[in-house]
Amino acid sequence: MPAAGLKTIIALSFVLAVGFLLVILSCALFHAYYPLLVVATYVIAPIPNWICSHCANPDDFVESSGAAVLDLGRFCTGFLVVMGIALPVILAHAQIIQVPAMIMSVVGGLLIYGTIISFTMFFQEEQEF
Repeated sequence: MPAAGLKTIIALSFVLAVGFLLVILSCALFHAYYPLLVVATYVIAPIPNWICSHCANPDDFVESSGAAVLDLGRFCTGFLVVMGIALPVILAHAQIIQVPAMIMSVVGGLLIYGTIISFTMFFQEEQEF
């Protein structure tokens, strides 16, 4: 697992700021604040994974160690990520927001979620047995 240094933290923070900037600009430039819902879905998306990973049984001696709970968390997280990408597309299709706002919102949302995934990857605690 790669070690997280100061440069990693600065780079990830910069990418996160650019993602938020794109989503906020997609709202402010086109006077429609519906793309802000994307930020909510990307912030909420890791929560089911986190809850289900804490609820799973980490016992090595039992055959089924909470795999269903982990799968449920991954399913809910995947649903929220896909919803974060599809919501601006649906809003643009319904002509509630404009297409440039959709593009900025989708790119900004992907940057936000990619940064969240990178933060959890770099700062994950190693398990020792």
